Amino acid sequence: MADENTIDTVDVAGDIGGDAGESQGRRGRGRGGNREGGEGRGRGRGGRDDRRGPKQEEDDGIIEKLVHINRVSKTVKGGKRFGFAALVVVGDGQGRVGFGHGKAREVPEAITKATASARKKMIRVPLKEGRTLHHDGNGRFGAGKVTVRTAPPGTGIIAGGPMRAVFESLGVADVVTKSVGTSNPYNMIRATFDALSDQTSPKSVAQRRGKKVADLLGRGGASAVEAEAEAAAIVE
Repeated sequence: MADENTIDTVDVAGDIGGDAGESQGRRGRGRGGNREGGEGRGRGRGGRDDRRGPKQEEDDGIIEKLVHINRVSKTVKGGKRFGFAALVVVGDGQGRVGFGHGKAREVPEAITKATASARKKMIRVPLKEGRTLHHDGNGRFGAGKVTVRTAPPGTGIIAGGPMRAVFESLGVADVVTKSVGTSNPYNMIRATFDALSDQTSPKSVAQRRGKKVADLLGRGGASAVEAEAEAAAIVE
């Protein structure tokens, strides 16, 4: 009987030890204590990252550019309360662009609000040959005045500060700009959008007037053949 009891005790102890080992192995995997547990934990974490991946990749080719962040403070009882305002420009690089601003207690939240606002207010700007503007234009907002001019290939984006972010997001490769009157990024961007909203293409003007594109282009002294060729080359 003593031997049987001893054998039974050993078996139970072995089972308990096995369960404890498994529990320790599970705890080891959670803490990265052993190699096998660490690898299992890594695979699990990678799986969750893969599941979160598609939700984070929702930009759909939208270009987002942070133009300006302003920190403001409010004096309250007990100290100062800080907040942040973000100005963001977004575009698809193919003729659509928008801007927005957002305010929050933290910078990432302010940027998120500004990006969401910019996506809702995107406008379409007709581009000539997909690289520059069709014609010159002027824009104004408050004390800010901007001038935008079409440019030949190879010119590049001659613009500074907030205006450069607008044209890079828009997809313009050649443009010459000038801003006078203010250096406030909010006013500069609003003035730039005022100038871009007046942009029209020969195709839209011809449709509005009930004429052919070649008829409009031929009035500048070009021959009928040249006007037809130029009209055929216009996509927008």
